[in-house]
Amino acid sequence: MSFRLKAAITAALSLSATAAVMASDMSIAGEAIPSAVSLSGALPVAPSAGSQPAVIFSAPREVAQPLTPAPKGDTMISPDTPVQASSLAALVDAHGAPEELDGDMKCLAGAVYFEAKGESLEGQLAVARVIINRAKSGRFADSLCGVVYQPSQFSFVRGRAMPPIRTDSRDWREAVAVAQIAAEGGWDSRAEGALFFHARRVSPGWGKAKLASIDNHVFYR
Repeated sequence: MSFRLKAAITAALSLSATAAVMASDMSIAGEAIPSAVSLSGALPVAPSAGSQPAVIFSAPREVAQPLTPAPKGDTMISPDTPVQASSLAALVDAHGAPEELDGDMKCLAGAVYFEAKGESLEGQLAVARVIINRAKSGRFADSLCGVVYQPSQFSFVRGRAMPPIRTDSRDWREAVAVAQIAAEGGWDSRAEGALFFHARRVSPGWGKAKLASIDNHVFYR
């Protein structure tokens, strides 16, 4: 083999060894070409031998925020919401303090107050229903005040006027609530349909159908 050929082979082998060493040093130092980084959750390109593994970011996702509970407070009842009660007494209590009344409701509550004050709520309700039934019957005045002030019907009426009422009393509060319940038909009366009543202490001898005896009154159709 000639001297020139040997020299050429030796130079080629030397260059090849040098390149291999340089490539190895670059891989160890982390300077190899990095693999692809995924931002959408797709699989990355496989890393070359000796390189660090690729970092994978999952696709952004929407995080639902927890609902903040509404602040607790008083429960408001709509005026259109019917009041439900297990007894007439509970229904009366649900009406709260009496309001300022005018017109027919004041006449009705006044009649309940003077005719059945101190009696049971059932007795007061029966009196209120008599007045309402009369106004609807066509046989008496067609308004509650007209029924109450009709001559010779209610003994507490004097010259189309009522005596003073203690509006701060429990009796008035009950009378107003009972009048409202009766007007709304919010509770059935044992004397439902009655048009007449009298005190137990008298016996007028009416030839009418007796419906009920409640407290100090007897009710008739």
